[in-house]
Amino acid sequence: MNAPINPNALPYAVPRSVLPGAAWPAIPNDLASRLLALQLQFGQSQWWPPEVIQARQFEQLRQVLAHAQRTVPFYGSRLSALDLTHAPLDRENWSRIPILSRKDVQLNRDALRSRSIPAEHGAVREVTTSGSTGRPVSILSTELPVMLWQAIALREHLWHRRDLTAKLAVIRVHPSLNAEPPDGVAMPTWGPPTDLVFRTGPAAMLNGSCAVGDMAAWLCKQDPDYLLTTATRALALARHFRRTGLSLPRLRQVRTYGEAMSADLREQCRETWRVPVVDMYSSREIGYMALQCPLHEHYHVQSENILLEILDEQGNACRDGEIGRVVISTLHNFATPLIRYEIGDYAESGGSCPCGRGLPVIRRILGRVRNMMRMPDGSTRWPDFMLAETRNDLPAAQMQIVQTAPDVLELRAVPARHFSAKDRAKLLDYMRQWAGPQFHVSVRIVDDIPRGPGGKFEEFMSLLDPQT
Repeated sequence: MNAPINPNALPYAVPRSVLPGAAWPAIPNDLASRLLALQLQFGQSQWWPPEVIQARQFEQLRQVLAHAQRTVPFYGSRLSALDLTHAPLDRENWSRIPILSRKDVQLNRDALRSRSIPAEHGAVREVTTSGSTGRPVSILSTELPVMLWQAIALREHLWHRRDLTAKLAVIRVHPSLNAEPPDGVAMPTWGPPTDLVFRTGPAAMLNGSCAVGDMAAWLCKQDPDYLLTTATRALALARHFRRTGLSLPRLRQVRTYGEAMSADLREQCRETWRVPVVDMYSSREIGYMALQCPLHEHYHVQSENILLEILDEQGNACRDGEIGRVVISTLHNFATPLIRYEIGDYAESGGSCPCGRGLPVIRRILGRVRNMMRMPDGSTRWPDFMLAETRNDLPAAQMQIVQTAPDVLELRAVPARHFSAKDRAKLLDYMRQWAGPQFHVSVRIVDDIPRGPGGKFEEFMSLLDPQT
């Protein structure tokens, strides 16, 4: 399903190690030159053995730690026990650094900011998260991490060999654009960073806060080659198209971001549109953390940008197949260094990848603590919904399961049609099968299920205090 990149999309050469067969009709500007140079570096570093990647990361992190201890008040005493002059920086010494919580970042915003940001890292700007957990985070960043973000975005296109001359449709929450239905906003290119380097096809954007029927009508009108949106919007659209018989004849790929992917999204998109899903893992305060492998459905950590750890509850590194907390250390943000920052997500660790890349593997990204279900006996598990063939028969356009007590689950459902007593019984039966006899279940019919502040939707949400 992956079409080769069209060389006619290139305004100038991409070196052969990045894209074979390109010509040299023009000279790139300074930023584009740097982004292309980074593709050359990425093309080499992705194949390094894991131990070489880790050694290079610790070389960079030694500089980050020295800068943080010298110029960031928060880290002055926090890092004093680590001998940066004589002791080697390895996994053992690294694990002695305390975990930085989200609350630490919120309460110590000013103390976490460097008093001497390197001028060569470019202009400083403030980055604020959407606060999808109800607690926004604000940090400083420079042009250097932004450039890495852009370079990894280009890597993602190159990995998946997209035809950049094709048409892109984007459905997302974007308050600054007047992209309301039925027309949305038409754009001549895919926008930065893609059009900084490549001559692209057109793009169109729609505000994702509208109803799924409006999104579907807009997509049919646009008839795109690629769709970029959140995972739950993609799932709702696939179900709507399947239910109504609408089609997108030119669609080649669905690209998703920003949310944990439900178990049946890939299957729904294959069955509805006969296209694959390519997911990416990122956050506003970090940038790209992992990209889907070009050959498999798991993810590769973007080790040139971050050190990513998946840790169990005792702080030990998870083994292949184990689920743990995601802890991030930024390699290039010297304005607000984030060192062993627990971002709030859980993920499943993976082993080596058959594709040959040495970049670490994440098998699954599972979401936040609030997306974890607590069993009546006190244990926890990650909820996994029934597969597409079961859910397609349910009379709901949208569903969310909410845990309100240790043994109580509520299914909130937006009807797909006129709702009858038989429909309610069908949803109750689904809930009983899904939850098991240890839970009391109920169904509540609603007109709408709101998204969080960042436009994210959670199929499962726990209202229990995670500390109890």
